Amino acid sequence: MRKYTLFILLFFSLHFSAQALSETQKLESLCRVWGFLKYYHPNVAKGNLNWDHQLFQKIKELDNIHDKTGLNILYSNWIDDLGKIAPCRVCLKENKEVYFLKNFDLSWIDHPNIFTEDVAQKLHYIQNNRNIGDNYYLGKGGRKIYFKNENSYGSGFSSQSISLFELFRYWNYVEYFFPYKYKTDQNWNDVLTEMIPKFLAINNDENYQLTLAELVTKTDDSHAFLFSRLISLNQYGNKKIPVEYSYAEGKLVVTKINSNSFHEEIPLQTGDIIYDINGKTIPQMVNDFGKYVPASNSWGKIKKVKNLFLFSNEDSIFVKIERNGQNMEITAKTYFVKDIITEKSLTPEKWKFIDNDKKIGYVNMGIIENQDLDEMYQNLKSTQSIIFDLRNYPKQTIRPLSELFLPEKTIYYQFTFPETDYPGKFYSRKNSIGKKNPNYYKGNVIVLVDENTQSQAETTTMMFKQHPKAKIIGSNTSGANGDIIKFKIADLETSFSGLGAYYPDGRETQRIGIIPDIIVKPSVIGIKQGKDEVLERALQYIRTNE
Repeated sequence: MRKYTLFILLFFSLHFSAQALSETQKLESLCRVWGFLKYYHPNVAKGNLNWDHQLFQKIKELDNIHDKTGLNILYSNWIDDLGKIAPCRVCLKENKEVYFLKNFDLSWIDHPNIFTEDVAQKLHYIQNNRNIGDNYYLGKGGRKIYFKNENSYGSGFSSQSISLFELFRYWNYVEYFFPYKYKTDQNWNDVLTEMIPKFLAINNDENYQLTLAELVTKTDDSHAFLFSRLISLNQYGNKKIPVEYSYAEGKLVVTKINSNSFHEEIPLQTGDIIYDINGKTIPQMVNDFGKYVPASNSWGKIKKVKNLFLFSNEDSIFVKIERNGQNMEITAKTYFVKDIITEKSLTPEKWKFIDNDKKIGYVNMGIIENQDLDEMYQNLKSTQSIIFDLRNYPKQTIRPLSELFLPEKTIYYQFTFPETDYPGKFYSRKNSIGKKNPNYYKGNVIVLVDENTQSQAETTTMMFKQHPKAKIIGSNTSGANGDIIKFKIADLETSFSGLGAYYPDGRETQRIGIIPDIIVKPSVIGIKQGKDEVLERALQYIRTNE
């Protein structure tokens, strides 16, 4: 009898423990269900309900729920209260689109430890009879979407419920509309599990915005950012050492000394190599700043944070440098930006010859515009080689350039677009560019790239790669391509890539970048000597292939 009693007690104990849910599990499920219903349920997606208010209510109701049974009663009643859904005949029709499905994942609906079969069936019914057409929360402009009719609750910490709301809203934006969700270092489901306790622990404005920045950083996308004056001021500072520098080999090389309104002498000199700032190496500083600065890869992270290194809220910064082969320690005074005097640089030429024989042309893609292209081409078309410098951001010149430099119309990129009638799915399109042109440029087309070559610059590089004599020289590009979607989270400006961008054969560029044919990276010695080593390598290639 005693054994039988112990067996019964053990059975109920195991049964109860299997049904019990943690706070994080409950909130995870609520985030998923709320986001799914927002975009899939016709009555919700048409804007017939105050959907934010419904979430706040459900967060409160979760306080009194501790197990799977109670959670599913809540969800079942909630779904029933949203009203009946008519069968969707359009949803059953076979779509001819070529779908990209690496981001699509509704498998959570069938998680047996969280949802009962009854609730799972109701959610699948909504999936199969989902909202089609207009969506109160989504708009479509051209080839990309935008978020609309979203309420603002301010950028300061006000309550735990609103903090969770902003987490849930952003997490579902990425879940259904970020084309590179499948490429993040951390599985997006695991991000939700990790971030819920962090958002529950928020208790002040700075911690709120830092936690939001950490969330945005987990997209691993150089198109992403979170603009926060509070973070900029408190984390990075509003004073700096008045010098300019370049980055190479994990060090900073001072390239220019700026004056200041107090006419005070700066202890640093041009050519100084900075390898330690306030007791941290440059790679350590990249890691520290990187927690709150999203980037597609390590070189993209360096690009975004390197300008912050010599900022501080303190009156001075302690640096270790190498000068003329000697290691030195210097304390350099910092100045407010308004007190730093920078000389205006000469305006660079849009295009020029860079050899005496006028056989090599050079085009600065960051400043040349569409109205300049015909004159540029007339000047340079007789050259043997043209160098296009894309270590910058071009001005929408890709299409007219393709018609001048490509021999025929060609597919140069494949894009994926968010499917608003089936959130989470993306459909594919191959993009062609150029035209039939027997008089296209026959010389060498050399393209210079580095981590500053991002988005439109990467697409332009891919166009030039279609030229029969194209050669890409430099280092890996940013690895962030596809139109940007800008929106607000907690009333702060933010964004992420809005389209997926791939080679014509489907190979990826996101997070990888375009890999040059000839890899050249700036060196400390080269920067000290004032060399442009990438351009020099391009000229060497041209001379070798004359």
